[in-house]
Amino acid sequence: MTTAKLAMTAEQHAQLKSHLFPDDNCEAAAIVICGRAGANGGKLCVQAVIEVPYNACSVRTPTRLKWPGNYLDDALDMADPTGASILLLHSHPGGMFDFSIYDDESDRIAIPCLFHGMSDMKIPHGSAIMVPNGAIRARLYDEQMKVTAIDRIVSYGSDIVDLANPFPVNIMAFSSDMTAALSCMTVCIVGVSGTGSIVAEQLARMGVGKLILIDFDVVKLKNLNRILNATIRDADNKRAKTLVTQQAIASYQPTTTVVTVETSISKPRAIIAASEADAIFSCVDTMEGRHYCDLMASAFVTPLIDLGVTIPTRKTEAGGRAIAEVCGRVDYVFPGGSSLGDRNVWTSEGLRREHLQRVAPENLKDQIAAGYFKGIPEEAPSVISLNMRAASTAVNEWLFRMFKVRADENELFASTYFSLVHSDEEHTAERDIPNSPSSILGRGLQYPLLGLPALNKPRKLAA
Repeated sequence: MTTAKLAMTAEQHAQLKSHLFPDDNCEAAAIVICGRAGANGGKLCVQAVIEVPYNACSVRTPTRLKWPGNYLDDALDMADPTGASILLLHSHPGGMFDFSIYDDESDRIAIPCLFHGMSDMKIPHGSAIMVPNGAIRARLYDEQMKVTAIDRIVSYGSDIVDLANPFPVNIMAFSSDMTAALSCMTVCIVGVSGTGSIVAEQLARMGVGKLILIDFDVVKLKNLNRILNATIRDADNKRAKTLVTQQAIASYQPTTTVVTVETSISKPRAIIAASEADAIFSCVDTMEGRHYCDLMASAFVTPLIDLGVTIPTRKTEAGGRAIAEVCGRVDYVFPGGSSLGDRNVWTSEGLRREHLQRVAPENLKDQIAAGYFKGIPEEAPSVISLNMRAASTAVNEWLFRMFKVRADENELFASTYFSLVHSDEEHTAERDIPNSPSSILGRGLQYPLLGLPALNKPRKLAA
């Protein structure tokens, strides 16, 4: 365990802050249950909060706190069946942004109890403190009581807030300071084709520290007109789209680490790789792909930016087809907020239809494959200008959530729809979208992955 980070929803952070600072200037405590994600399990995803009642504490002063051990038992009962980590969190009303000698003493007693109370003693646990402005300092212990600082702590809502900095500074967007901030982040791009390759290009040139590229497909001659950096040789050799993009990034941004996964997002290897990301860009063209990205955003407490473009056509009086619209959509989804499913970006009927298209296409009356044009088949649509517009909007949507740019609140821009035919752009606010609570929020990499029975632990691993 060399690095660690903590991700929570804005709502969870607000709950913790409200409980830990009850306006009496005395310390208070909460226990945070965290699913684990990332290849090394170093990303903690908050799934539940246990508030320790004020009147249950035997000592509550501005600098000291003692509370009964039965709340640890409650936390162990919740965490052990799923292999979750436990974080012991308390407040420092005086604003001291460090662990005191009393905190160190408390950890030496309480943390070993957590390890001995779990079936798997290799699961890390930790402690944390919060100061009045909501900033958090946290640390994680292994079974040998070796400590690792949790250096990235973030809350995700309409805004993305860095909680690890007690003196937050408004970093100017598009500056060298923004580049430095992005260099510490990991972004996953699902689908590295017409829009995904453009998103990857932008993020790499902006200096994002690590990119995870997921795509099962190879370069073909028909899509050379819209995949950046792809060549005729790549198409002839059937090179993976991910590897083409990785090689290109290495030629101009060697400081960006690029991890490639040549498989579908529905496969465990891809899901595990994506789980460590600080943001996920969904650049796929199927409802199934978007459904998986939706589930990952919730399970791994990660913001999701989904984008798509389309060109609806209409029948002409002469019996031909003409363009009716040229449009695109960008959705920003944060964990705990409305999902792509809530927004009908994917539907159960759409998933069923896609499945039927794969396994029994002869049973579908409409045989026109999903693509850029709606109503006519088009093997090599020349849509790179449209894709660039959508990809740029998507990347900026992510940036605007971290670095204050907009005059209006980010909450107003949950979904953006643009029309090039009518030179128009429309926005839908988060508050205007139904929100169905997720049953897998903060689940992490618990099996079955994403709560899907088909993604249960392989038999050899289970044994």
